[in-house]
Amino acid sequence: MSTVPVNPDAGPTPSDFIRDIVAADAQAGKYSQIVTRFPPEPNGYLHIGHAKSICLNFGIAREFGGVCNLRMDDTNPAKEEVEYVESILEDVKWLIAGWADDRIGLKRKGQTPDRLVRDGHPDFYLGAVSRDLPSATQVEPFYASDYFAQLYEYALELIRRGRAYVCDLSPGDTDAYRGAPDRAGQDSPFRNRTVAENLDLFERMKAGEFPDGTRTLRARIDMASPNVWMRDPVLYRIRHAEHHHTGDAWCIYPMYDFAHCLSDYIEGITHSICTLEFEVHRPLYDWILEALDLPRPLPHQFEFARLSLTYTVMSKRKLLQLVSEGRVKGWDDPRMPTISGLRRRGVTATALRRFAYNIGVTKYNGVTDVAVLEHAIREEFNREAQRRLGVLRPLKVVLTNYPDGKAETVDAVNNPEDPAAGRRPVPFGRELYIERDDFMETPPPKFFRLRPGGEVRLKYAYIVRCDEVVKDASGNIVELRCTADLESRSGGAHADRKVKGTIHWVSAAEAVEAEVRLYDRLFTVAQPDSGGDGVDFKTFLNPHSLETVRARLEPSLAEADPAARYQFERLGYFCLDPDSRPGQLVFNRTIPLKDSWAKEARK
Repeated sequence: MSTVPVNPDAGPTPSDFIRDIVAADAQAGKYSQIVTRFPPEPNGYLHIGHAKSICLNFGIAREFGGVCNLRMDDTNPAKEEVEYVESILEDVKWLIAGWADDRIGLKRKGQTPDRLVRDGHPDFYLGAVSRDLPSATQVEPFYASDYFAQLYEYALELIRRGRAYVCDLSPGDTDAYRGAPDRAGQDSPFRNRTVAENLDLFERMKAGEFPDGTRTLRARIDMASPNVWMRDPVLYRIRHAEHHHTGDAWCIYPMYDFAHCLSDYIEGITHSICTLEFEVHRPLYDWILEALDLPRPLPHQFEFARLSLTYTVMSKRKLLQLVSEGRVKGWDDPRMPTISGLRRRGVTATALRRFAYNIGVTKYNGVTDVAVLEHAIREEFNREAQRRLGVLRPLKVVLTNYPDGKAETVDAVNNPEDPAAGRRPVPFGRELYIERDDFMETPPPKFFRLRPGGEVRLKYAYIVRCDEVVKDASGNIVELRCTADLESRSGGAHADRKVKGTIHWVSAAEAVEAEVRLYDRLFTVAQPDSGGDGVDFKTFLNPHSLETVRARLEPSLAEADPAARYQFERLGYFCLDPDSRPGQLVFNRTIPLKDSWAKEARK
């Protein structure tokens, strides 16, 4: 087992029960190569819970010199779209770039499984292509829909073996006959059809002779099983619908449980790692593979606890509601827990991977405090983000004793955590902007910012005293007139003079204007989807999750790097939004400097 770190500053690879299993299998030489997979259904954008799964599956492939196949489990044409396929591919490649991108398993574009004969048995196999292919246009993700022909043949084989039958029960009657966990199921009246009749009906289902919902193909297992998933589960249903990948070639579609295990087998997956809700499905996973008497080694399913995060919903159905009802501005809205939303908000792949590794992999469901994610982001950004001056809610300050027309620069630190980041000049002048919250006309005790007659230091510059407050006709403060101690700058006679407060500022003449979007948590309660029956999770949407302001920023930010993250001093961490245009800057707040929610929670 490799001990290569996740990234240079993330420490050694973790240990958990799944990695222990993989390590034991590798040590025993059970497989020639470890092959995992990440198989999302393309019915929505990936969210942070998927990020945990990506980091686990690709991490194992990375640590054990294996491959992790990226596969679209696209067996439901009613909910799947090309947009979702494209977003999944983009998000996965972003998250693993520079870390495990050499471990991704892709197939040659348009390739379908090879038909083989092993020990007299027909077999199908499709493995990942060499990573040495010269062009990305030659490869694509795996698709379960590329196996529809092979899955159909496997279904025919189950029928021939007497392990599957065509059932005419309606969906409602099928559920009723299944019984309940405390009550045995009832055999379908169509359970004892002959093999010949089942083959004929299934072939006619494929030919499109029957309407949706009139017939299904079911496994013939045990209607008295204590596991309801083993009570003759549906394997195929009729659905006359256009498929995003196969068009109208099919009108019968395999159920997830049937397609999943056989897709794993076809691709030579060794460790099929799923979230814990699929534990009850594992007996069916194994039953299908064993019932077909397949010639190659079978994959094995292992389950871990999915990620649940406070102040967040993870259900794709609920996330789709937020998008379709216009509660957010799309799947990539920075308030969304989607990987696309986190990317747009400014969260980096390294911070997300570190978070995923830090929370660990367990067998037990729990809820992770979103503060853990926020800590991972702050920890990285504090170490790496360039510092800049910005004023979100500007209040004008005029230094009455500063020479009119004089222009100078002050020397500012780019990152106090990284001396190699160097320093930069910042323009200073007679007219400045400070943060409106940094002045109070009648302040409370221990207010160490600017007040009438009070002094503060302007960071990197002079000590100033407020002499006069200028108001408009409505009584609103529009300007402060101040006096600067012109000997208090670094190198001056009063440079060592102490005052209790230091505030940030920008020069009014040189500052650039920008739209700044201040994002906050999307929900006001820790568990918005646990309100009980009749309580809509959208009731807990935070009305203040987005505030947009017109800010003034130091002029260097006019050339901000879209890939960079900046700390606006005393305010938080920010990144450039894709909406930015030359002369029309848009910044997103990734995260404030401190967790203001923790203070609220203690009240």
